[in-house]
Amino acid sequence: MQKPEQHKSNSYDISEDKEGFFTIHFHGEMDAQSSPGIIGKLLGEVDSLSLLSITADLDDVSYFDDFGLLVLIELQKAAKNKNSSFNVTDNSGKAKNILYLLESNFERSVLPAKQNRLQLKITQLGESVLDNISNSRVFVSFIGSVALSFYQICRHPKSLRINDTILHMEKTGVNALPIIALISFLLGLVIAFMSSLQLEQFGANLYVASLVSIGMVSELGPIMTAIVIAGRSGSAFAAEIGTMKISEETDALFVMGFDPTLFLAVPRILASIIVVPLLTLFADIFAIAGGLVVGVFILDLTTSSYLTQTMNVLNLFEICWGISKSIVFAVIISWVGCLRGFQTKGGADAVGNAATSAVVSSIFLIILIDSMFAIGRSYWR
Repeated sequence: MQKPEQHKSNSYDISEDKEGFFTIHFHGEMDAQSSPGIIGKLLGEVDSLSLLSITADLDDVSYFDDFGLLVLIELQKAAKNKNSSFNVTDNSGKAKNILYLLESNFERSVLPAKQNRLQLKITQLGESVLDNISNSRVFVSFIGSVALSFYQICRHPKSLRINDTILHMEKTGVNALPIIALISFLLGLVIAFMSSLQLEQFGANLYVASLVSIGMVSELGPIMTAIVIAGRSGSAFAAEIGTMKISEETDALFVMGFDPTLFLAVPRILASIIVVPLLTLFADIFAIAGGLVVGVFILDLTTSSYLTQTMNVLNLFEICWGISKSIVFAVIISWVGCLRGFQTKGGADAVGNAATSAVVSSIFLIILIDSMFAIGRSYWR
């Protein structure tokens, strides 16, 4: 009879009961000091074996803790990589209280592999539906929380944090003015130039002013301003509140008796409602200025004729229409940004995900609401 092959170490020895069936006999202490050495040596030896089954024998172990469990988990992974079965024997019962963690880990790693693709797709669809239902509940809850906070401010104006509101007005409005002005100026210039290529054929260069003013004041001015604010401030709101949520600062506010929505969200929402319409007006002015540059230097129009045509086309309704849209966009941007911030869970990567989600959701809702405005206006007329 062939003598079983044995591999000996200070903390374990390996014996082959029959071909492909190996038993690892651990002895001594499996703790923080011995486990790293065991893992380093044992995994190399296991990789060199032709395995069908491997059993970890803990009968001679005198001490076993979480680090010993780590050895078994790594051994379990090595057996799985070689398509081998893995078992643990512990007749002494010294590791009984910790070994159940290994069994739970083993079940979580095996059960998903037994599902076929159809079951996996159905499971993912169900999880997606449940997540959407949960998000819908959070949306409605946050809307109610913000509404109650504004109602409290109406009843008790002193509860509004004025200094924070002014600070957010500066960050959202004043600091965004240069980029808004540049983008709007270039956009007005592009619209004027592209429209002139067609209108010039009919000798209607003067109507370039009409296209630029109507297009920017009614549609593109509010939309472009909202998209820029969503990228700048919406993501900042989500990142700031998300960081506070992860660091448990929002929980600390709640413990101290402060309403996190009133303390954090309301100043940001109110600041956005105030400054975004003003930024939209500035965007309209700079866009008209960009069209004026094209009209004067390329189309040979006079400044007075261009501005006169612009004033004749624009009316109070068009200006108020664009301002009303910008107010709605401001509410959407700030509300979504704060909501994504409060929904942040996990580590540092969750803050980035919250900021990204805030921007994407805001832009989608901006386009959706703008299309609803356009449809409503067509029926209004």
